[in-house]
Amino acid sequence: MGMKDIITIDGPSGAGKSTVSKLLAQRLGYSYLDTGALYRAVAWKVKKEGIDPDNEEKLKEALSIIKITLESGKVIVNGVDVSSDIRTGEIGEMSSKVSAKPVVREYLYAIQREIGLKGRVVVEGRDIGTVIFPESENKFFFDASPEERGKRRHKELSVKNSDTSIKDTIEDLKKRDTRDSTRDSAPLKRANDMIYIDTTNIGIDGVVEKIISELKRD
Repeated sequence: MGMKDIITIDGPSGAGKSTVSKLLAQRLGYSYLDTGALYRAVAWKVKKEGIDPDNEEKLKEALSIIKITLESGKVIVNGVDVSSDIRTGEIGEMSSKVSAKPVVREYLYAIQREIGLKGRVVVEGRDIGTVIFPESENKFFFDASPEERGKRRHKELSVKNSDTSIKDTIEDLKKRDTRDSTRDSAPLKRANDMIYIDTTNIGIDGVVEKIISELKRD
């Protein structure tokens, strides 16, 4: 397997990573790994058990008994399908907190590597091209204006009957951006060997086409 077989897509919340990654994987006949779902799964468990995310001992304990599996697009935590439960704004916020913890990142590092190294996979997240698969030869970084990202995120959340306003959603995004970009452990950042794509004014298909045209292949 060459390192051209692992396509990495990083970027902040609402930049279009998930939508594009799923479509790209379909087009290429690759599998798709949403690493954010893994962090959200940990966040869901932490919240359910009432654990303080700043309590490292308790976090370690929780991680020692948590079993996360991804089965045909579903996220399963200890036998429970949490696919839709982990998509709330509240879990997103908790996920951003737990993902700043090195103990959580170490735990999920191994899971991500194992899935990715099977090859022919599109992996999206915030530190995929920098930390998880720095050796990949096809790395992309998505971005979009905070307003556009806020709009997209708000649309996603309102499906869950959320009554947050667009303004609040944009504020939350900015907070998350700051937290994700300034954390000590694997911060969100664009590396020099990533191809930068601003998705603000490009449709989904346009972004997929752009990636396909940029792919290095054997």
